[in-house]
Amino acid sequence: MLIALSVVSLVIVVFVLIFIPPSLGIIEPYKDSEGNVLAGSVSEKIYVEINGVSQGMIIKGHDMSKPVLLIVHGGPGLSDYFLSTIYPTGLEEEFVVCYWDQRGTGLSYNKNLTYETMNVEQFILDTIEVTNYLRSRFDQEKIYLMGHSWGSYLGLTVVKREPQLFHAYIAMSQVVNQIESEKIAFQNMLDQYELQDNQKMIKKMNQYDILVSESDMMEYRKSKLRDETMHELGVGTMHEMNSVITGLFLPSLRCKEYTIKERIDIWRGKVFSNQSDMLYTIDDFDARVDVTSIDIPIYFFAGIYDYTTTYQLQREFYEMIDAPVKGFYTFHESAHSPLFEEPDFAMRIITQDVINSTVSLGD
Repeated sequence: MLIALSVVSLVIVVFVLIFIPPSLGIIEPYKDSEGNVLAGSVSEKIYVEINGVSQGMIIKGHDMSKPVLLIVHGGPGLSDYFLSTIYPTGLEEEFVVCYWDQRGTGLSYNKNLTYETMNVEQFILDTIEVTNYLRSRFDQEKIYLMGHSWGSYLGLTVVKREPQLFHAYIAMSQVVNQIESEKIAFQNMLDQYELQDNQKMIKKMNQYDILVSESDMMEYRKSKLRDETMHELGVGTMHEMNSVITGLFLPSLRCKEYTIKERIDIWRGKVFSNQSDMLYTIDDFDARVDVTSIDIPIYFFAGIYDYTTTYQLQREFYEMIDAPVKGFYTFHESAHSPLFEEPDFAMRIITQDVINSTVSLGD
């Protein structure tokens, strides 16, 4: 019996080490061909007090004299950094990139945070404060900002409110009107299942009459079914990602640039952020009405398969908004994360258009 228990224990330990490999969570420096730390580079994990709360960020760049790019992640509550370790983008070669974990998220998760501090206005103020920290630290009058999904609501709101802080705004999977987006997505997925004659999934979806019932809409958005259907049909996080578990959860637990505790905190923070109901407080937001113009260049990165924030609404908003320069870029192999799904195309846009305030590669 003792031998059997020992074997079982060993198997469990090996299983855990495979899925959650131990790590000190160290961010390795950039090195030259001789193994020396690359002069003028930055590669660090730091904590900064932002509006009274310690918040974590990872800052990386081959050259600290390059422009600064702040990435405002989605969720709420799900940092983009670990995705960048799986799907390298090359951003660090052109920018000093700040992957900021928003209040209550990942590196910034704190069990003492209260739901009262998890509100939209606070997150807007946090985004502005992080921007000012980066401007001051790297001695740059303006920086670039990229908003992804939920982060695109924050990003758009901030650049509208404080345009003088930014060179340009990159809107990746821009939130336009999330209630309308959910209805379009739901109908599209139901149509796909009907074409497949998938009666099991049709029955599941028909439990929710989201087109007419607000309560059904809320229940559906909080249900596992929404993620299940979007990823199964390739219209969720990534076109080729068919499961949140294998595509996001397990990879995040294997990210060695986070400690084990930090990896667990990614998902503790995600649950905490979801319980705050903060995401749903922007349901009255309609970018087509609320943000008809901005005073800096705006560049839309839109995946053709995106039904998390539907492609057609992103396109519609682009057509309406007034900006000194605007460009719309369709990523034909992407869903909700075009930067990570088609990084080469994204970097061509950034180096040729965004940095030069042109739209030579736009649709």
